[in-house]
Amino acid sequence: MRIGDLATRGGLTTKTIRYYEQAGLMPEPPRTSSGYRDYPPAAEARLAFIRDAQHAGLTLAEIRGILALRDGGEAPCGHVTDLIHQHLEEINRRMAELRKTRTVLRDLARQAAETDPQSCSDADNICRIISTQQGGEP
Repeated sequence: MRIGDLATRGGLTTKTIRYYEQAGLMPEPPRTSSGYRDYPPAAEARLAFIRDAQHAGLTLAEIRGILALRDGGEAPCGHVTDLIHQHLEEINRRMAELRKTRTVLRDLARQAAETDPQSCSDADNICRIISTQQGGEP
């Protein structure tokens, strides 16, 4: 299958497929006598896996590692499970940070609603709304 056909079937651009080859996600396919890439049918499933893994939040480096395990004859599911748990932990950490930031912003919004914009700045404060924030950091 030529690169244009593979791109159409996979919902990608030919540029993306070439990038995946350069990044080590897709093996370089054999070429026809005319020099065109000739992808095997399995290339479509590999592209679908890459897309699905990206949608799950995995990085291209992580996906490359998974594919390397598979290409080496190992079942990558244990590694994938570890990656999933790592990503969940990171998301939970980021969500906790965002909740704290939301609380700070809500407090600042209440303070801003009670502050006259014309008098919120003076020689000691750039903007009193933020300068009087408790704790100093969101």
